[in-house]
Amino acid sequence: MTINKELYSTVHHLIERCKDGSKGYKTAAEDIEDQDLKELFLKYAVQRDSMITELQDQLTKMGHADDESSSLEGTVHRAWIDLKSALSSKDRVRVLEECERGEDYAVKAYEEALKKELPGPLHQIVEQQFRDVKNAHDHIRSLRNAAREA
Repeated sequence: MTINKELYSTVHHLIERCKDGSKGYKTAAEDIEDQDLKELFLKYAVQRDSMITELQDQLTKMGHADDESSSLEGTVHRAWIDLKSALSSKDRVRVLEECERGEDYAVKAYEEALKKELPGPLHQIVEQQFRDVKNAHDHIRSLRNAAREA
């Protein structure tokens, strides 16, 4: 199966969002003191790495390799940049807010991708990954809400 530029761009954008999430969660896991969040962030980093592999595999099956070089969007999406300052503040609410903000961008990217015409197997993968990203987003949001109330 050949791949057109729009399809490649859509999948590449999802890969970039997953890379951002993986890097953001790995950074958060390294620097957070709360053990429950450290474990959760590591879990989400591994999840995103797995999602990257799945998407890259789909591109390969369509005869196109993912461009491993940095995209024009930068190596880390701006949504994750404030994470470092939140981590240094040791403020659980701020850290969770920054993670949720990063997830907002991932959810949006998946919603946009699902509006496009994706071939069967790719559509199924993107749909499942969207559910995983949305679940992570909602879990982070509920943890943030609980931390605000504490």
